[in-house]
Amino acid sequence: MTSFEICEMTTEKEMDEKGYVHWRSWQETYSGLMPDDYLKNLTLEKCVEMAHKFPQNTLLLKVDGKTVGFSCISKREDATEIIAIYLLKEHHGKRLGYELMKRTVSQIADNVPVVLWVLKGNEKAIRFYKKFGFDFNGNEKACPFGVELQMELKAK
Repeated sequence: MTSFEICEMTTEKEMDEKGYVHWRSWQETYSGLMPDDYLKNLTLEKCVEMAHKFPQNTLLLKVDGKTVGFSCISKREDATEIIAIYLLKEHHGKRLGYELMKRTVSQIADNVPVVLWVLKGNEKAIRFYKKFGFDFNGNEKACPFGVELQMELKAK
């Protein structure tokens, strides 16, 4: 397995790196699942700006000191939501996403429901989440680029 570290995002440089991973992973992951215009309008600058605007509850996955993935959680009244987990495509298949998800879920208190949203048709992500015990709970919501399905973790 590749040598890696997972840490909390704290510096301006890390925020810039997270913004890049956000932008790049959306281009890699959602091509063909989202309208091209939407992806074209999601610029690197917008992603970096979001990373600086919302730095809280973010874990970075680094390989050789370089950020290649991240996750973010948000505490809601009724659950904790994993609002993002992304890994650059060149690092897929190395169990790094698994390690990042494992660490993300471990930071959530026991007996707290965990939910996330996944884009309908994103079969690779759906298979990944199911390996962690997530399953569909029947909720759907429309978003600017299609329909998202909510999955929830039934047991930690």
